Amino acid sequence: MNTLKLAASALALAAAATAADARDQIQITGSSTVLPYATIVAEAFGENFDFPTPVVEGGGSGAGRKKLCEGVGENTVDIANSSSRISQSDIDLCATNGVAEIMEIRIGYDGIVFASDVNGADFAFTPADIYGALAKDVAKDGAITANTAKAWNEVNAALPAQPILAMIPGTKHGTREVFDTKVLVAGCKETGAYDLFLAAATGEEADKKKAAEASCMALRTDGLSIDIDGDYTETLARLDADKNAIGVFGLSFYQNNTDKLKVATMGGVVPSVESIAAGDYPVSRPLFFYVKKAHIGVIPGLKEFVEFFVSDEMAGPDGPLAAYGLVSDPELAATQAAVAAETPMGPLN
Repeated sequence: MNTLKLAASALALAAAATAADARDQIQITGSSTVLPYATIVAEAFGENFDFPTPVVEGGGSGAGRKKLCEGVGENTVDIANSSSRISQSDIDLCATNGVAEIMEIRIGYDGIVFASDVNGADFAFTPADIYGALAKDVAKDGAITANTAKAWNEVNAALPAQPILAMIPGTKHGTREVFDTKVLVAGCKETGAYDLFLAAATGEEADKKKAAEASCMALRTDGLSIDIDGDYTETLARLDADKNAIGVFGLSFYQNNTDKLKVATMGGVVPSVESIAAGDYPVSRPLFFYVKKAHIGVIPGLKEFVEFFVSDEMAGPDGPLAAYGLVSDPELAATQAAVAAETPMGPLN
């Protein structure tokens, strides 16, 4: 990247000179899924620009967004990584604490995968299978009943006769949102349970739908579905300790641990960069980071870092992030233009 360093130096020095008295190191926190991508960019940024290498920490998407929204100033973070989109409650908290403008940066896409011990059985899942195995209540003979399944073949005769044990992302993970909506709720609808929950709900139509979805996302509490609040390395350790366990991982983490993990298909599709880019794999999600606009021009190198992150050299289909497992965003050029213009995000759709 020597040519990149030469091209960037003049901009870097000029920006540093205008903010000589500010904190000189960019502070980043949030999603464990985005963490390795942000770390790759931060290290390359430190090598190629005349700014210190940014500090990148994990902690979870929700926790990162809350830290971003604690206020404005050098004692607050600059960027929150997130594997789920910011919520209205986050935006409201930001506004309450004086964080008036936030830049939403979509860096690309990732998928969540279901994987087990590399020497274990083969699994071909559908969302209905995961719902039928892990949900608190399921549909049976046209009625809702408590889930008593103990083995995967009790849920679907085509699955292995292996005890059900799933390590799923805890509620603070951005991964949990896509798991809830694209696996549990989707599976709930496939099995007919959603319609039964909806019929039993009361109130306005919107309230009934919300209640039905909440019922779909309620998980069994008998120890067969276990929330993992740590990162994917904790999930991997749990699978190593119990070879019957199924774990939920980000695609990139799986791709970097294929010597330990065997991935399941979902809806007949093998998760891969290609199947996600083509829109074929059903359990994928966009990845983001959020920038406190008030810190641009105050924290040295912040805008340069954001521009570098979404550059073709880093986030494009031939860049190091794609090599690590990121599915490059087809609309990356639009993101680059928005970053150049320092465009804050509008209201949530």
